[in-house]
Amino acid sequence: MTALDHVQMPDLLQGVALVSLIWSSAVFLVQSIGLYKLFHLLSRPLPAPVSPKLPRDQVPHITIIRPTKGVEPGLYECLASTFRQEYPKNKLTIRFCVSSASDPAYETLKQLVRDFPQFNAAVLVEEEDPLLHGSDGNVNNLGPNPKIRNISRAYREADGDVIWILDCNIWVGKGAAGRMVDKLFGFQTNGASAKPYKFVHQLPLVVDIESTTTDETETLLLSDSGSTLAPTTGLMGRGGRLEQMFMATSHAKFYSAINTVGIAPCIVGKSNMFRKSHLDRFTDPAQNPILSSSSTHNRRTGVDFFSSYICEDHLIGDLIWRSKMPGYRNHGLVFGDVAIQPMSGMSIYSYVARRVRWLRVRKWTVLLATLVEPGVESLLCSLHFSFAMTTLPFVEKYIGVPPTYTSMGALWLMSVTIWMTLDRWVTCMLYQLRSVEVDENTPSFARGTARRGGAKQPSFLREWLPAWLGREFLALPIWTWAVLLGTTVSWRGKSFRVNMDMSVVEIPDDKVDKLEREDAPLTNGHANGGIKNIVTSSSLDPTDERIGNSLRSRSKDRID
Repeated sequence: MTALDHVQMPDLLQGVALVSLIWSSAVFLVQSIGLYKLFHLLSRPLPAPVSPKLPRDQVPHITIIRPTKGVEPGLYECLASTFRQEYPKNKLTIRFCVSSASDPAYETLKQLVRDFPQFNAAVLVEEEDPLLHGSDGNVNNLGPNPKIRNISRAYREADGDVIWILDCNIWVGKGAAGRMVDKLFGFQTNGASAKPYKFVHQLPLVVDIESTTTDETETLLLSDSGSTLAPTTGLMGRGGRLEQMFMATSHAKFYSAINTVGIAPCIVGKSNMFRKSHLDRFTDPAQNPILSSSSTHNRRTGVDFFSSYICEDHLIGDLIWRSKMPGYRNHGLVFGDVAIQPMSGMSIYSYVARRVRWLRVRKWTVLLATLVEPGVESLLCSLHFSFAMTTLPFVEKYIGVPPTYTSMGALWLMSVTIWMTLDRWVTCMLYQLRSVEVDENTPSFARGTARRGGAKQPSFLREWLPAWLGREFLALPIWTWAVLLGTTVSWRGKSFRVNMDMSVVEIPDDKVDKLEREDAPLTNGHANGGIKNIVTSSSLDPTDERIGNSLRSRSKDRID
């Protein structure tokens, strides 16, 4: 093999190698922080929350808002977990939000309200929102963001100050509400208190469950059918396993690490809690100096403020992070409590489409993070490390690593192997779900692999390793296609172009065919509810009747 001659090594090449060493070392450090936090706080049962045991007049009232669209795997059990919280019933207001009474999930929502009559629970239908419909309403009073339109009324009519927005496909343990309130308010044992937070959230975790039917009734009963982590029934049917692998490895490690360091907001809009009074104040330009009065003219406050924007979950978290509130910390991840999303029936095609869409709508919200994302994946980060170790002269001098391509290849393989071993360990630990409280109401997908009645641990060679390799080798092609080779996304039969202002414009029908030919390999189809947070350009005139009709039809689509 040809040696890398360090004696005549160009200074530029050594500079690049030094950057590679610093980068890979930083990634290893961040991952180490994430792994430590995951192991330290998710490998054992959590303490009981403090807030539910406070005197009743001191227990904060929570309005739980659950936006819903369509029937998801385990939908009934996910939504029922809201009622099974160990929190005073008279301190909970539960609102299920759906776009239309014709939505397939509507009857399930009504059944839940009937099954738990002792709670203050109701189903709110967007088509009945007086702000948007009726004699005093107007469909254009809000922008086209479907999730915001869905939850707007529940937010406006909330009881108390604490808002918990919890997606319909998320299951939470019975102590989650109490521990999130503890974190938000700083409640601790023995009457002690910590500095409160402005915003708290949970780590999302996907569980791929076996399902061979889309029948609504069987789907609702899926969680009680003794399901297992989905077996490999064919190459193209492993998309759910890839999504599960991504959420339990790369995403979980960096999500935990970034929220531990606390240098920037890092949230996913699955399970978020904050104060209504804070968000109302932060979205009012008269009270928040970081807002421009000209750019926010005529916008409503609260969640409605974000109705014309893409990625509302990120924007809400980012605004709360940047807005000053003396005496409060920014964001707090409730370590140990996980937001579990059961998933079934996702193909590899749908997984790729989901990731492409997510990256294309995300790249303008956190551009720098999106651009460097390939460098945090195992294959490319290990390449940075092996290149640096066989290029920098001081490495050979003090460690004795020969400057050869053979050494570079060996170091790369060693780094990837260690990375994979740690990922295997962390996924096995995470899916034991040791931190989740289990009782007779806990569905099988939330019992973990270490408990009776829970899912089975996937075989390393037949199931886990193919999923890990597939996820890692697809990461760079997906990123390249999504970030560098296109700006369009396809969603439920409509095509959109993503703009730099975090909005999208619907593509006219006469141009769809050409664009779909360009992007079809990765962007057609949808997975478990479709693309996240698509809206039309905020520059469109909402008084235009054609646009108003478009907004009305688009508001029925799912934000996942």
